[in-house]
Amino acid sequence: MTVDEALRALADPTRRAILVLVREREVAAGEIAAHVPGMSRPAVSQHLRILVGAGLLDVRRDGNRRLYRLRPEGFADAAAFLDTMWSGALDRLKQVAEREERARPGAKEGSA
Repeated sequence: MTVDEALRALADPTRRAILVLVREREVAAGEIAAHVPGMSRPAVSQHLRILVGAGLLDVRRDGNRRLYRLRPEGFADAAAFLDTMWSGALDRLKQVAEREERARPGAKEGSA
């Protein structure tokens, strides 16, 4: 799985809804399809294939059923990428806020 595949998979609201549905337990494909009103089962199956291909879901066969569950480790690379983007912005925001706090009249040294 690459960061690009995971982010592309996460870009679709239907796929994000599927991930929320399976985050706590295994869910059968039919049950997932029932939670996506107005979408055909083949369309839901395509979304599931994309999520499995991106490494965000695991699939297990149980007789004639396919059970899907979240694969948290599949989010690691995408989460690390987003964290680097977000943490840099937070660091810059903190530096600006601290500079402004020090420049404020009556501000005490060492308080931020």
